[in-house]
Amino acid sequence: MEVFSKSDVGLVRTQNQDDFRFGVISPSCVWAVVCDGMGGANGGNIASATAVDYISTKITDLYKRDMTKEQIGELMAEIVMQANRRIFDLASHDPELAGMGTTCEFVFVKDTTVHVVHVGDSRTYAIRGGKIKQLTEDHSVVQEMVRRGELTYEEAQHHPNKNFITRALGIKTSVRLDYIEANFIYGDVLLICSDGLSNHVTTGDMVKICHENRGEDLINKLIDCAKEGGGSDNITATVIY
Repeated sequence: MEVFSKSDVGLVRTQNQDDFRFGVISPSCVWAVVCDGMGGANGGNIASATAVDYISTKITDLYKRDMTKEQIGELMAEIVMQANRRIFDLASHDPELAGMGTTCEFVFVKDTTVHVVHVGDSRTYAIRGGKIKQLTEDHSVVQEMVRRGELTYEEAQHHPNKNFITRALGIKTSVRLDYIEANFIYGDVLLICSDGLSNHVTTGDMVKICHENRGEDLINKLIDCAKEGGGSDNITATVIY
């Protein structure tokens, strides 16, 4: 397996509050984390960096090769819960950081299994053949409206409240996590991204770019496509294949 990742400030923002990291444990075992921070002049930047630093350190220190699928999922969830607490404690001791938070996509792939811990509206997609599946569901006001039947999926794409999220790391002492497990086979591509990418790149373009490119070219094409679509937010993309 290979992993490639890149983050870009975009065309409108002056600061990049996204953060990311990844690690290759073995040819058949990799992990990646993408966080999109929010809050204040520096709050979002600190929240995302804190989460990424904590998660990457802990998964490197605590993962053992003989862990079962269940143990991997439990470890990932515990690490993200502790990252949440760390961000909350930082904010509670510094008035300038009050209210800061971050989304979190934490993905771990071992052999044929994908594990995802998800909070917020960053996304993880799985691309197989010519089809793409969004593995995560946005924790957002608009997604709740779609679930209740008040908006169609198409209407949600352009709703003015699209970026109002309902869950994030660091806002409360605890956070409700989504844990997703999926199958991974040779030829699949996992795309992990902040909403700066998913808001400006159609799923059709995601599939096309992922099929026609590899490595750094693939990541660069995704970022460029998001900029061509508006680039109104920070853009982060990670691919695993």
